[in-house]
Amino acid sequence: MSETHQVLPTPSILALGQDGALRFRVHVPSSLKSVGRKLAVGVALIGADLVAAWLAAGLAGFAVEFALPALGQKPTHLPVELLVLVFLTLGLYFGPGESPFARFRLRGIGIILFVALDCLAMGRNGGMLTLVAEAALMSPLLLVLGLYLEAFTRHIAMKCGLWTAPTVLIGCGEDAQRLCRTLIAQPELGLKPVGFLRTPADDDAHVSTLPVPVLGTIEEFARIGQRVEVAILTSPEQLAIANAVSDRLPPAQLILLNDAQEIQTLWLRTRSLGNAVGIQFKRDPYLSQNRVLKRALDLAIALPAALFSLPLIGALALTIWMVDRRSPFYVQPRVGRRGRPINVPKLRTMYCDAQSRLEEYLRCNPHARSEWERYFKLSNDPRILPLVGNLIRRMSLDELPQLWSVIVGDMSLVGPRPFPQYHMNSFDADFRHVRTMVPPGLTGLWQVSARSNGDLSVQRTLDTFYIRNWSIWLDLYIIFQTVLAVVSAKGAK
Repeated sequence: MSETHQVLPTPSILALGQDGALRFRVHVPSSLKSVGRKLAVGVALIGADLVAAWLAAGLAGFAVEFALPALGQKPTHLPVELLVLVFLTLGLYFGPGESPFARFRLRGIGIILFVALDCLAMGRNGGMLTLVAEAALMSPLLLVLGLYLEAFTRHIAMKCGLWTAPTVLIGCGEDAQRLCRTLIAQPELGLKPVGFLRTPADDDAHVSTLPVPVLGTIEEFARIGQRVEVAILTSPEQLAIANAVSDRLPPAQLILLNDAQEIQTLWLRTRSLGNAVGIQFKRDPYLSQNRVLKRALDLAIALPAALFSLPLIGALALTIWMVDRRSPFYVQPRVGRRGRPINVPKLRTMYCDAQSRLEEYLRCNPHARSEWERYFKLSNDPRILPLVGNLIRRMSLDELPQLWSVIVGDMSLVGPRPFPQYHMNSFDADFRHVRTMVPPGLTGLWQVSARSNGDLSVQRTLDTFYIRNWSIWLDLYIIFQTVLAVVSAKGAK
C-alpha cells in the first residue's frame, strides 16, 4: 500500500531582523484584505521610486549638460519609468517583503540592470560619452534617493497601519516570545504580532509572560487565522499539524521558524535535496577578494572625507580649546582586530580629569552606577564639557579624527565599534573571539539601530548579526543609514 503525504508549497527563506533566526516562508493565497493592504503599500512605493527616478535623471542630465557640454551629442535614454518594472520583477513592491537590508541590495541590483540596459540600448544612437557620464551620476543618485524616499514612505505606511501584516505565533515558548519582541521592536520588518496560539507543549509559565495575548489553541487555527495574514510556526512538529489540516487552513502565509542565531541569515538560498531542504551559505567575510573590495571602499570614502572634514575638525578643536584651555585631542587604547590594541584618536568632549569625576559620581549615585554597568553610558554624564561637549557627541563629530585610523588600516568604515578593554571584558570569551574576527568600524549596525539605547545584549546581537551576514551591500546600507542617525541624533549620549 502506498503512503501519501500532504505537503505545503515549496518554501523559500526569509530572514527577519537581528535575532539570528531563519524563517522558511511558505506561500498560501492571500485574503482580499491582505491584497488591498499590499496594493496600497505597493502603489506608495512605486510613487516614491518614480519621484526618485525623475529627480536622479533630471539632476544627472543637468549636471552633465552644465559641466561637461563638450562630451558630444546627447543620447535618448530609456524612460526611467522602466526602472519600476525592474524593481517589480525583483519583488520590491507587492510581495510579502524582505528586510530593509535585503531590499537595499535588490534595489542596487535593479539599478545596475536598468543602467546596463540603458547603455546597451541607447549607446548606438551617438553620444556614448554623455551616456556614460550621466549613468555614472544617475546610479548613485537613484540608490541614495530611492533608499531615503522608501524609508520615508515606510514611515508613513507604518503610521497609517499599512506596512505591517497581522501575524499570529503558534506556540508560546522562549523562541516565539523572543521573536515576538523582535517584531514589535522592529515594525520595519513588516510583521505585527497580534497574538499566540497555544500548543500542547505550552505550560502556564510560558503563557504568563507573553507580550501579546493568547487567542486560542492550535486546533482553532482555522477559525482564528481568518483575522491574520501570517502565521509563524515555531517548531517542525507544528508544521506536521498544519500539513494534516492543510485543506482547511485559512488564507494566511505560513512561516516556519528555525532558531539559528550563530549562522548567516541574510542572502541565503535553499536547495531541494529530495524530501529535504538544504540551506546554502555564503562565506563572504572570508574571501580575499571581498576583503580587498572592503578596503578599497574604505579608502575611496575615507580619503576625500578626511580632506573635506579638516576645516570642521580645526574649528571644533579651537572651540574645545577655548572652553577648556587644554589639548582638544586625545588618544584612547581600544581592542582591534584579532585582539591587538589600537590607538583611537578623538576630539575631546570631556574634562581632562574625567575618570576621577566618573568614579566620584558613581560612588554617590547608585542608580547611575546601575545604568553604567548596563550600557557603559550615562544619561547625565558629569565628565562632558559644557555646551560644546554634548553638541559634538550628539552629532558624533568627535569620531571624525578616526578617519585617519581607517586610512592607515587600524579600522574600517563599517564594523563593530572598537571598545575599551573593560567594555570587552563584559562579554563572554566566545563573543569576544567572534567580535575581533573583523576590523572595528567607524560606524556600525549598533550605531544606526540602537546607539546608546542598546544594552550589552543588544550590542552582542547586532554585532553578531553584522559579522555573520557581512556584504558590501550591508556596508553601504549602514553608511547611508549613518547619515540619518547622525542628523537625527537618535540614541546619542
